[in-house]
Amino acid sequence: MLNTKNFSPKQLSLFTAIILGIPVLVGAWLLRPEWEVVAISFVVFVAGSYALILAVLQQFIYRKIKLIYKFIYKTKASKKEETYYKYILPQKGIDEVRADVEQWARQQEGQIETLRSNEKYRKEFLQNLSHELKTPIFAIQGYLDTLLDGAADNPEILQRFLKKAGRNVERLVNLTNDLDEISKLESGVIPLHKENFVIQDMIKEVYEMLHVKASAKNIRCSMKKGTELPMIVFADKEKIRQVLINLVDNAIKYGHENGTVVASTYVTDGKRVLIEISDDGAGIAEEHLGRIFERFYRTDMARSRKVGGSGLGLAICKHVVEAHGQTIHVRSKPDVGTTIGFTLEGRKEG
Repeated sequence: MLNTKNFSPKQLSLFTAIILGIPVLVGAWLLRPEWEVVAISFVVFVAGSYALILAVLQQFIYRKIKLIYKFIYKTKASKKEETYYKYILPQKGIDEVRADVEQWARQQEGQIETLRSNEKYRKEFLQNLSHELKTPIFAIQGYLDTLLDGAADNPEILQRFLKKAGRNVERLVNLTNDLDEISKLESGVIPLHKENFVIQDMIKEVYEMLHVKASAKNIRCSMKKGTELPMIVFADKEKIRQVLINLVDNAIKYGHENGTVVASTYVTDGKRVLIEISDDGAGIAEEHLGRIFERFYRTDMARSRKVGGSGLGLAICKHVVEAHGQTIHVRSKPDVGTTIGFTLEGRKEG
């Protein structure tokens, strides 16, 4: 059986005209059984019917479809688009038009879902930022109010409260600095000054910087055996130092007492170097892994606030690594530990 689903308007008009012409052909033959007269009558009728049906289709149906296309693209038609609407669109079958509309609907649905996700993220971000700001501000306010109410007359209380207020001021400064850093990284304001350097030497420098913090929990920081040979990377030295400080600091914060922090380096494809920082701490549940690089996202709110930090460290790491055109990833399992790794470009000659 003939499938008319994908007929263009012209094909559909011709098909309909021929079907309507068949009774005319039969009637003409019965009235005057002469082939020339019957053939001329049939051709004239089919031609007239075809023109009429096509005009109706284009005037009443495809004008509406043209409006649908204009609504879909939401723009004033250019000369090129007008040509499309005039010559190409009428050649499309109804099923093709339906497919175009369905594709547009799917795109709209995807955009709406993205907007919902972004709105949810925005609300969470504002709530977290508000909490991060209010906590030290209220603490400072409480210490100052207590001192103004007379506690300042006691030198011991005065000294203790001023130190606590100072720590909260420092927390606010760190928070604003981190936010400013992320904003600059996102906008591309901060240029990268790339150079060749040995990544293992920098890891050792970071270990030295955080030695006191690691010793307080009796955590041993080391290089993985077999990865001690110097590997040269081409990157912004200070920015990568910041990344390593954040990663090692996190490994120490969330690592177990008497635990270990291990750094490892690998050449991946001859062009890039993979750097990984691993701990044997509490680990991260699978449902949190996709979000740990978001600003202020915390897998354990109470525990995270206890150990301090702005909640922006991993977000900064992600921005720095991506600014280098590289990637950062995480692997973790509860009660086993966490590994965060990132790639850098290998040595650049000349």
